[in-house]
Amino acid sequence: MDKIEKLFRKINAQERVLLSEISERLARGETLGLQIKKLSGSDFYRLRKGVFRIIFHYENRIPVIDSIRLKNEKTYRGY
Repeated sequence: MDKIEKLFRKINAQERVLLSEISERLARGETLGLQIKKLSGSDFYRLRKGVFRIIFHYENRIPVIDSIRLKNEKTYRGY
């Protein structure tokens, strides 16, 4: 089981729907209104929604989600 699946099992149904909708918007390229910021010193970006952080990068102008995490002091380590 990967980390994203594990996170989806921990959170409630309402949060699952929220993350699914945001992920779909990101995949379609609808970034207007989303809090996206490039992480300094890397090619990764973060999308912030409440306590969740979606870490992603672009391959051929297509966003690829690397991880979805709850915000804590270790959220951006390794990126």
